Amino acid sequence: MKTPLRIGIVGMGGFAGAHHATVARLEERENLKLVCTCDPQASLFGSIRQALRFGPRGVSVFEDFRPMLETCHRELDLVVIPTPIGLHAQMHEAVSARGLPAYVEKPPTLDYGELESMIAADRRARKSSVVGFNFIVEKPRLALKERLLEGDFGPMSGATLSALWPRPAGYFTRTGWAGKLMVDGRLLLDSCFGNAMAHFVHNMLFWAGASELFSWAEIAAVQAEFYRVHQTEGADTFFVEAHTKTGIPIRFALTHAGAGPSVHVEIIHCERAEIRYAVGSHCEVRWNDGRTERTALDPFDGLAENHLDYYRYMRGESPRPATTLADCRPFVMLNDLAYVSSGRIAPIPAALVTGVRDEKDQKDYLEVAGMGSTIDQFLTLGVWPGSNGWERDRGEVVTGEDLPRLAGVVASMAPP
Repeated sequence: MKTPLRIGIVGMGGFAGAHHATVARLEERENLKLVCTCDPQASLFGSIRQALRFGPRGVSVFEDFRPMLETCHRELDLVVIPTPIGLHAQMHEAVSARGLPAYVEKPPTLDYGELESMIAADRRARKSSVVGFNFIVEKPRLALKERLLEGDFGPMSGATLSALWPRPAGYFTRTGWAGKLMVDGRLLLDSCFGNAMAHFVHNMLFWAGASELFSWAEIAAVQAEFYRVHQTEGADTFFVEAHTKTGIPIRFALTHAGAGPSVHVEIIHCERAEIRYAVGSHCEVRWNDGRTERTALDPFDGLAENHLDYYRYMRGESPRPATTLADCRPFVMLNDLAYVSSGRIAPIPAALVTGVRDEKDQKDYLEVAGMGSTIDQFLTLGVWPGSNGWERDRGEVVTGEDLPRLAGVVASMAPP
């Protein structure tokens, strides 16, 4: 029997708990072993340690990732880093310094300079690290991307992402870093665009990557308008238009404002067809000649499938991880240039905002009148909210040469 793939996980609370549950479940049927974990409040997780049978499984528990690595690095093949965004770079630095690759939760960072440092540090590891953008490994998505590359639908002419994830007021106070632009003088940029719905933003760049299956479109220019309806430091509503270096326009409309169920739809416009990909639901190809292909998407456990995909790479059974740190360059650049373009975060006019109480969940939401039509007009017609009643100037068109302006622009957005 082959030696088990040996894993360490940094953290036990928050989303790290989901990684622990996934690894424990996979350990029952895969040749792998959780060797160690850590958390500064490890003593508070007694029930989780008992439920996941840390004792019988022989899991060592530490209160800090540094002594965990010092003690256990020779027993590890990889380390999972599902910690807050602002901790990813320093933890990845410590892991890669030991020659170990990491499974880094998305986003790896939202600071383009820090990403380059992580890419450089990763060269010290025995294998490439992976970034946990969950949906790239979906088999229907990969099959559709292959058809796009083969020209089945004709050349791509554009793409749009509509994503509405209503969040109550408590969402923005769930942690000390939620919705923050900066923490301790460092860029953070937590938002629906860069974090909560980053999967879908990354997906759109994947669709537009034309060089090979695992490729992402490079960004040529970006224009954006940011808005805020909740009491949060950053923006909760994003309207962004990007042009790729191959000339494809992609429009993004994302918001946490609203009430009711979450909705997200990825649309790809091609010469001969329009493709609609509704994550977790279905994929539909609407041909110009009137034909329709509709495929129901099977249930998909993104976290488990990403772990399994990375394990296959670690064992030499596949040639590359789904998303490397270098593959994240277009996403991080797009996010950063959107901030530079917008320049400021405008309040959505108070007259359009209504409080909505969800009696079932006992939570309060903020709904914006006309949000749906505003999103539709932007995505289909290119009508920006600022010129359509939301009372702000359109952001400037920016390119990669404007990236050095990022820190100054964000500092001007953040409260003193």
